[in-house]
Amino acid sequence: MYLAYSLLLSTGLLLLSPYFLFQALVHRKYVAGVRERLGFLPRLNNQPVVWLHCVSVGEAQAARPLVERIRKELPQHALVVSTVTLTGQKLARDLFRAQALSVFYFPFDWRWSVRRALRAINPAAVLVMETELWPNFLRECKSRDIPVALVNGRISRKSFVRYLQIRFFLRRVLECLTIAVMQSDRDAERIRELGMATERVFSVGNLKFEAGTADQKTDVKTRFGLQANVPLVLAASTHAPEEKIVLESFKKLQESQPSTRLMIAPRHPERFIEVAQLIQASGLSWTRRTSAPAPEDASAAVILLDTIGELTSVYSHATIVFVGGSIVDRGGHNVLEPAAHGVAVVTGAHTHNFHAIVDLLTEAKAIVQLGPLEGEAAVVALAEALRRLLVDAEWRNELGSRAKQIVAANQGATERTMKLIAPLFAAPVAASPPSDSLLPANAT
Repeated sequence: MYLAYSLLLSTGLLLLSPYFLFQALVHRKYVAGVRERLGFLPRLNNQPVVWLHCVSVGEAQAARPLVERIRKELPQHALVVSTVTLTGQKLARDLFRAQALSVFYFPFDWRWSVRRALRAINPAAVLVMETELWPNFLRECKSRDIPVALVNGRISRKSFVRYLQIRFFLRRVLECLTIAVMQSDRDAERIRELGMATERVFSVGNLKFEAGTADQKTDVKTRFGLQANVPLVLAASTHAPEEKIVLESFKKLQESQPSTRLMIAPRHPERFIEVAQLIQASGLSWTRRTSAPAPEDASAAVILLDTIGELTSVYSHATIVFVGGSIVDRGGHNVLEPAAHGVAVVTGAHTHNFHAIVDLLTEAKAIVQLGPLEGEAAVVALAEALRRLLVDAEWRNELGSRAKQIVAANQGATERTMKLIAPLFAAPVAASPPSDSLLPANAT
């Protein structure tokens, strides 16, 4: 089966090579780190190494509290971080520049490239964020007796359905994992159903509850004249056609709330130009982060946040945050960061990537979730939800306050995760005070 997988991987890359070439030439994607992706990494010294793998931006952000604990409690270990995407690489280099000995691209999942990378890094243990199950990589780790922990693991509804179709193979892949530390009971149950041994599966909560609310230093507030008495709607991590829906909703909103401003932060950098063209075509006054500062920045109705890594710095300035990837069926994005700032959050119906979090916030009446709508119906529903929140300040503030309380009450996943992965390392983890989190240390 591994041979068949490798052949399929090679065939897939060959068939997709025109797409990759186009993306490389037009958007400069997949060009960086080709040698690293082939496993050519600088050899490290004899210090024991923790290899943390974060596929992209979301996983890197979620890993911050875990990285802090690792550096504090395992000072004798060096930390290296790998990513798959360009945006993830840039953010990881920024986030972990003081903690990581090296940040590099994860190798292609061929046995020869994986072996070369493992020989260079020689990790004492590997921590894989969320659900990055690369069969050859995991197999090679097992053959070298390198423990691998799936950390903050989750399996979305769509992924689970796909995985069930190859369960006979996935069971062998999961045997290469030493431990699976999952976000929720539902995620734990799914990975057990796929073949992971029950005694190696734990449910500890979501590290994203602890990603923190510290804002990086930025001049966004000053540059765009953001004021507490002027409402700002932030559309975060949007996908097509959500920007168009948001812009049309904003036009409707301005009929009754003319002073309101809008900031749009697209999920993928390669769409910045496309979204800029949409905003230009809307007829609304607008500006963009990457343009040279101008007097009009403080009065523009729409601001395009076309940078990487600055989104978290804006949440505390927003009045309402719409979290994208949820009107279109992308599974939604992280609602916890705005919630942690006590900001009212609106999301669409498609949030299966964050099902446990959204369910928790919904039950506490701490989020506004739209129904499964498209086109004009979505425009009208979003505009009405935003209008109601702006008009009813008491409700809006209660919504944000409840959300912030939920985030605070469900912290503790980092400590529980550290206790579970401690046996993977040669040196014991330093003792920590007991957690007062509402989530169980092991709910499975």
